[in-house]
Amino acid sequence: MYFIQPTRNIPYLDQVLNTLPSVQMIQINDIDLYDPTIIAIADVQDYLTHQWSLPTIVMAFENEGTALAQAWELGALAGWIWNRLPANPEHSLLKIDAQYKRNQDSRDLPSAAELQKRLLPNPIELTNYRIETLFQPSAYLSGDWYDYWKLSDKEIIFYLADVSGHGVTSSLLTSWMAAFHGRSKTPRELIKKLNGMLVQENIEKHITMIAGTLNLETHVLKWSSAGHYPPAIMLEPNHPPKILNTSSFPLGLTEDLEVEEFECLLNKHSRFIICSDGALEPFDGGLNEQFEQLVFHLQNQSFQAPEHVADDIAILSLCRMN
Repeated sequence: MYFIQPTRNIPYLDQVLNTLPSVQMIQINDIDLYDPTIIAIADVQDYLTHQWSLPTIVMAFENEGTALAQAWELGALAGWIWNRLPANPEHSLLKIDAQYKRNQDSRDLPSAAELQKRLLPNPIELTNYRIETLFQPSAYLSGDWYDYWKLSDKEIIFYLADVSGHGVTSSLLTSWMAAFHGRSKTPRELIKKLNGMLVQENIEKHITMIAGTLNLETHVLKWSSAGHYPPAIMLEPNHPPKILNTSSFPLGLTEDLEVEEFECLLNKHSRFIICSDGALEPFDGGLNEQFEQLVFHLQNQSFQAPEHVADDIAILSLCRMN
């Protein structure tokens, strides 16, 4: 940290500097030479006069309460009295520095969230099909993700994934998937490739996912699951829902991940739906009761995500039109 040389006489200056041996003295005229994110300590009158942009702890005399209030309005991080420093100034500086960095991270989150949303796939025109999606992070950033793209004019590939945990690391892994899945050609290849990369990097996270391909001409859907819950759901008019349960491991747990591929036919006006486990949150009861209510609302197209959720929600639905 840096102490900006006061322009007025401060009788307590030497005492303060002796208490803060790790702080380096700089001149007001040299401020522009320093990283604008450094934390500075400065006399409150200098801060009010020059109004620099450095994050600053201001120092004032006991009778300068009004000046301190003005400094706080301008964005000063904290205010100390010249002859009454905190009991442990070094420790206090570390706490202020940590809080400042947390606040800076928080200010960046809305921009990071907007960038993450831009990585989601753009809508694509499909013959006789429509892709419907829902993406609602619990905070700014999401650990749930989906993607889809054309393999050819008659075939698409898709997946929905759920990274364990919340926060920045989980959201970074979703961006990593978007960038490095390698445009795989089959569900098995996609899952194997992502699993291998996750194990190789030794990241202490696991990912569950369902991936599949759909032939737009034959209407054959091939899909695989990697430990994902809830299971995929097939909805057809005048038929009870089909719950497509599987038994498998998430990505990132073992190099020898066994990936089984399943196949089904999408009849007219049917829907193949995959959801993250956050989609269960709006409903009461245990997992089975929550899942039953989720299926009911998906079947009746009445699912509504709450405005505020404790878990990320992602839903991907492939709808055959005719």
